[in-house]
Amino acid sequence: MAGKETGSGEESDARKVKQRGGRRDLDALRDRRMQAAEMFAAGQRQVDVAVELEVSQQTASRWHRQWIEGATRHCAGRRPRLDDAQIAAIGKELLKGPQAHGFATGVWTLGRFAIVIERLTGVIYLPTQTWTIPRTRLGWSRQGPARRAVERDEDAIVAWRENEWPRIKK
Repeated sequence: MAGKETGSGEESDARKVKQRGGRRDLDALRDRRMQAAEMFAAGQRQVDVAVELEVSQQTASRWHRQWIEGATRHCAGRRPRLDDAQIAAIGKELLKGPQAHGFATGVWTLGRFAIVIERLTGVIYLPTQTWTIPRTRLGWSRQGPARRAVERDEDAIVAWRENEWPRIKK
């Protein structure tokens, strides 16, 4: 039966789609909705789509209604609140750094992202929603500042590593 674990301990692909690392994989969910639209176009019944894609009858029914209305674009998921041009403008502004936007330090936080996005576009994001924009739409990753002592002496470190470390390692 689809969705059940096989004897080898592997789960079906449809079940893996639902979550990846504790978060929903939105691309995989969109692919599943598009696959349902293709199945409806091929003449499959709602119940068959529900079983094959491991979704509820209500979900298959909703997808079928949208497909009947000719709205396969709805099967692609919710439209983003910001279009690509706005994201590009936000990306340019964020590259200027936090201090260029009036913040005291040079570290971006989600709250600061949200403030800049609201100033530029008028669209309000809560800090908990904001992480998707730099991560998925701009391709940025979370990074912390490098912490190195100002007094760091590279030559002394190399000398210690060559002279002292072999003696201590014994």
